[in-house]
Amino acid sequence: MAPKGALRRTVSGTAVAAWRGAVDLILPPRCLSCGLLIDQQAALCVACWAAMSFVSEPYCSRCGLPFDHDPGHDPHHGAEGGLSCGACLRNDPPFQRARAVLRYDDASRRLVLGFKHADRTEASGTFALWMERVAADLIADCDLIAPVPLHWRRLFLRRYNQAALLSEALAKRSGLPGLPDLLVRRRATPSQGRLSADRRRRNVAGAFAVRPGRRDALRGRRLLLVDDVMTTGATVSACARAALSGGAAAVDVVVLARALRD
Repeated sequence: MAPKGALRRTVSGTAVAAWRGAVDLILPPRCLSCGLLIDQQAALCVACWAAMSFVSEPYCSRCGLPFDHDPGHDPHHGAEGGLSCGACLRNDPPFQRARAVLRYDDASRRLVLGFKHADRTEASGTFALWMERVAADLIADCDLIAPVPLHWRRLFLRRYNQAALLSEALAKRSGLPGLPDLLVRRRATPSQGRLSADRRRRNVAGAFAVRPGRRDALRGRRLLLVDDVMTTGATVSACARAALSGGAAAVDVVVLARALRD
């Protein structure tokens, strides 16, 4: 006769399988990118998976920018002895390290925009799994996780903050404290989409702050900041400066996708 614990696990597993089957029947699983019918929820079809360009070494040890080729030995070293890109050598970013899952290109853009603007919020768990893998060393070092915030007016129109969904899912996976309301966006900034790097920096300068009620939770701790896309790094840098001013010991960054510089 099977032990009661084993029996409970069997019954629980059967119930979960039945629930998943019912969900798949009502809402057939579709590729997160192209919408093709597939055999499991929150996944990619074979073609879309093959089209994704995942970030791998070599990349800048500071901002995570992928290098087009292996630079080999270089006298210029970044964080922890790694190689730094020219932009980070010219202007040391306020965050310690940034890592990204995907290169932001035509294939990943459709995936990211579907998550950001088309209510594909079921993707957050899958994306968090990918982020956990690429940022394992950052997660091991950090004390808490928080997202880049939206201004309340944009949040009202969009109905959800995609960075907050990623942050929450990553906090659950890692078991670390997640503070979705750690930072606030004090003013509504114009979209960064068509701005130059310099205008992006000026656009978000002073736009973020630590929520007064969260300062004690942040003080002396290492923060892992989460966002969906990093382009020039202006937004995450502004958030990092706000967190450091609010008492953080250090800030690291993980994003779903990293745009390449021209």
